[in-house]
Parts: sequence; structure tokens; C-alpha cells
Amino acid sequence: MPRALSTADAFNAIAEPRRREILLALAETGAMPVGELAEALSLPQPSVSKHLGVLREVGIVSVQRQGRRRVYELRAEALKPVHDWIREFERFWSHKLDRVKARAERMAQENPQRSEDPLANRTPES
Repeated sequence: MPRALSTADAFNAIAEPRRREILLALAETGAMPVGELAEALSLPQPSVSKHLGVLREVGIVSVQRQGRRRVYELRAEALKPVHDWIREFERFWSHKLDRVKARAERMAQENPQRSEDPLANRTPES
């Protein structure tokens, strides 16, 4: 299993699909012991422990001992660099979506009957 390249490399840590599954599970539940997390994901506990170790190294999860159990919790703020990087590309999506919306609105104004019921003007062949 590849390890994170550095302690600041959240991108590398979340590149692995199983780790993303773990993060989603922790986001939904808050905090979970490793055994319950492994059971919830139907993964072997040693595998989940290794993935959690990588996530802990880069600061995306934290761990606390509660008796004999190790309870892991998501530290979402550690994903901020990933969010900030992705945000740079949102303008491309937003621009394209704005163009689609403008075209749809223009088409609706040009043919109001068609915009009310898109299936009304269909021919049997279409």
C-alpha cells in the first residue's frame, strides 16, 4: 500500500479509494473505534488500521484511546488545502453551467409552449 509522501500531503493520502471510504464513514458518524469502522466498511481490521495510520500521519484523522479501544475522528480542517485547490477549478464549472442556464432560458423565451412540456412537441419517431 503506498504511503503518503510527506506529512503535509493530504492529496496523496486521499488518492486511495478505501481511505476516501473511511473518511466518508467518519464524516457520517463523527468518531468510531477501528473495529466498528472495519465492520461498517466490510474490510479487514488490519487494513483499516494501516489506512488510518496514513490518514493520521497527514493530520486528516485524530485518534484517542478509550480504554483498550482506539477511536478515530475526522479532522476536516486538514482537508482545506484540497478544498482550496479544487475551488480554483470551480470557475470553469460555474462558467459552463451559467452558459447552459442562459441557453435554456433563451430557448424557453423563444418557444414558451415547448418549455412548459418538453414532451408535448415530440414526434413518435423521437
